[in-house]
Amino acid sequence: MCEATAEFGRRRFLLAATAVTVAGALSVADPASAGRVPTRDREVRHAGRPRAGRPVGPFEVTPLLDASGPFFLDRQSAFPEATPGDWELARAVDPDAFGPGQTWQLDFRCYAIRGPRDRLTLVDAGVGPADSPAAAWAPVPGRLPTELGLAGIDPADVDTVVLTHLHEDHFGWSVMPDGTPVFPNARYVVQRREVAALGAGQTARTYVVDPLRATGQLDEADGVARLATVGRGAGGWVGVVPTPGHTPGHQSVIVDGGGRQLIVTGDVLVHAVQLVDPAVGYRFEADPVAARRSREWVLAEARARGAVLATAHLTRPWIGVD
Repeated sequence: MCEATAEFGRRRFLLAATAVTVAGALSVADPASAGRVPTRDREVRHAGRPRAGRPVGPFEVTPLLDASGPFFLDRQSAFPEATPGDWELARAVDPDAFGPGQTWQLDFRCYAIRGPRDRLTLVDAGVGPADSPAAAWAPVPGRLPTELGLAGIDPADVDTVVLTHLHEDHFGWSVMPDGTPVFPNARYVVQRREVAALGAGQTARTYVVDPLRATGQLDEADGVARLATVGRGAGGWVGVVPTPGHTPGHQSVIVDGGGRQLIVTGDVLVHAVQLVDPAVGYRFEADPVAARRSREWVLAEARARGAVLATAHLTRPWIGVD
């Protein structure tokens, strides 16, 4: 068995070990998310409001919108293989992502996972402050510190930060520009393969990896890993699973509630067009073949297990597949 096949087999075993409920077909998994208003109106409407979470067994998962805005490429250039039929289906799934003409609107979203005894895990760290590496193309500064406050989360109380991958719109609030960790008591979990693929002078290494190594907070995972477990048997757990392709060591996060399951996808899919047709590649995938395989695997497992997807860049956080 080749290494890639073995890794996917391990991931299948990890997910297959649990039973889950069935979500709707390519639809908003949470009725409260239906009838979304345009992005700018949403920002105004949510300003100052406490952030509500989604229960997954003993865990609560809360979406945290760090930023929102148009991508710097038109959507056809970003997804050159997409057909008019693909775009039509994608518009039905995520209409707010379609701006005027070929413009593509996207959110930059992180997730907080609160477990028993107030254990706190943050998945991804957004675009960051005004002078973060993402400033060259993303809508900085991000709102993550404010969003955390609205969710009742003190950065000092976060014990785990999972970085799905080391792109600047996902690690922006990991550290401040001077290298000080934003979450002083957290371990930062990233796949070892992701770190190993970085060149000596790459921004992700100098801005994030080196400072976190210096403070002893970098935790390099080797493949599938459980980060938190509640009780025994069907109690519940949180874990990471490799989903490479977008980057060499990309990972997704599984939240299992002992009967309900949620997958934080990271950039396995970055637009609804890849949800309706997982064969559609994204221009900035490091390995398009591996990215497609990861995407197909995640969607197949979500469909088979009834897992809800928590997305980083679609303009709705929760997606169910059938």
